[in-house]
Amino acid sequence: MTSSKPKTIQTMKPETAAKKLGVLLSATPAEFQSGVVSRDELNELQATPPAWLADLRRNGPHPKQVIAAKLGVSISGLARGGVTDPLTTAEIDALKAEKPEWLERERSIQAETRKEALRLKQR
Repeated sequence: MTSSKPKTIQTMKPETAAKKLGVLLSATPAEFQSGVVSRDELNELQATPPAWLADLRRNGPHPKQVIAAKLGVSISGLARGGVTDPLTTAEIDALKAEKPEWLERERSIQAETRKEALRLKQR
């Protein structure tokens, strides 16, 4: 016998939705920050991002995980390099062009870590 119980709608806090969307919560519109986001709404935001979301993804400010990915370093590497605040895309591009010593060092550490992870996976 199957249950005819209605399917419950999965919701998440705005913090969780922002993280899944790869944006900084404090940079999102107030209505996004103050409500809950359903799984369907999240899927819709990912499939057809509104202008505010596309702009945040393109220009920032970006959260740590996005900054780390764009720079090719770990989140710990960002902290060691003194990057603790959100950065815009322009600021990230400036760092890439500047190539500070800490960034080059952290990129080489990240490359070694990935190489070692791949070696272990192949064993």
